[in-house]
Amino acid sequence: MPIAMKEKPIFVLGSERSGTTLFMCLLGFHPRIAVPEVGWLYPRFYPFLYTYGDLSKPENLRTLAGEMIFGLNHPFWGMKVNPMTVVDEILGMAQELTFAGIYHAMHERFAKEQGRPRWGQKTPHNIFFAEEIKKDFPNAQFIYVIRDGRDVAVEMIDSAFHPKTAYTAAQSWALDHNTAKPLRQKYGKSDWLDVRYEELVRQPEKVLREVCAFLGEEYSPKMLDFYKGDIAKKRGNTRDNAPLAEAINDKYVGIYKRSLSIKEQEIFAAVAGKELEEAGYKSDVAACKLAQSEIDLWLERDGRIRAALLDSPGGHIVFESYRDWLAQQREERRKKGVWHEKERVQMFPPELEDHVVGVRAPMRWKQHFSVKSRFDSMAGVQ
Repeated sequence: MPIAMKEKPIFVLGSERSGTTLFMCLLGFHPRIAVPEVGWLYPRFYPFLYTYGDLSKPENLRTLAGEMIFGLNHPFWGMKVNPMTVVDEILGMAQELTFAGIYHAMHERFAKEQGRPRWGQKTPHNIFFAEEIKKDFPNAQFIYVIRDGRDVAVEMIDSAFHPKTAYTAAQSWALDHNTAKPLRQKYGKSDWLDVRYEELVRQPEKVLREVCAFLGEEYSPKMLDFYKGDIAKKRGNTRDNAPLAEAINDKYVGIYKRSLSIKEQEIFAAVAGKELEEAGYKSDVAACKLAQSEIDLWLERDGRIRAALLDSPGGHIVFESYRDWLAQQREERRKKGVWHEKERVQMFPPELEDHVVGVRAPMRWKQHFSVKSRFDSMAGVQ
């Protein structure tokens, strides 16, 4: 059933490395809005809800709630909770005994601790669950961060866990762009707002005033002090999110010009040139022709490099290990008869599922490199 909320929930969407984390920090510094760390709850759990069996059974609901609460990338979102009783606390707050009820209660708990009446959530791949989110939270508002796909590609290739070739980075960005297109038309100006990264970092006050008007909130200049907050400080200590350690600036606009070779720019144009133009950016080069042999090579290199980097310094081995553990738990429940193979639901084509769910490296290559799971927090920010 839809969850009725007095304060509209806010969902920040976009391609990873497009500025969604920056926007999360800005929005979370509004005096009325609480935004916890990234949750990945819809991508991690929604496609597999059938594997928890009948959620009217307390033991099944409790399993789901426990995995959602204890599986956050950042433990309990920094909330002061008792690990022994937190599942009971969240289930006691839930308006309904469903995934959406647990999701809502977790965010309400965070907002309550922050002393703010409204909550938001930034998980880039929630773009693939916008329609499900709208069914669960009918008055939800979406903010989609748009950034030049070539700059996104640079950040992806240079990060610890994203696509590692110009070809796969362009694929990833184009998929997100094309997923957003029909949603933008469907939900209209009252429920959907596009925020362009380049405008945000060059004219932050102007853009944030527009954002606040869309949300029905009064603009607060405190939002620009985001880098003084706990989330920004912690993220700013990591290589992938170092820009959050300082005030907003535009020095990361156009980084593709010095970081992508001409050949890489031509590859990007071949894969996502149409989408780049639709997003309002002009390609500097003509698209090259892509031979299938080259594509196959880029795809294999991408998988190999991603797997090899998982347990490297700054890698996302904890993030990936928990996601693999969830898959193992689904199989264990099947063996116990909690769900049956005939009940399997395939929300997305198999070739897209890893991207949507946020798998950092294909299992094939994790096994090839004998990557070991790791569940302690010493691996850094996940």
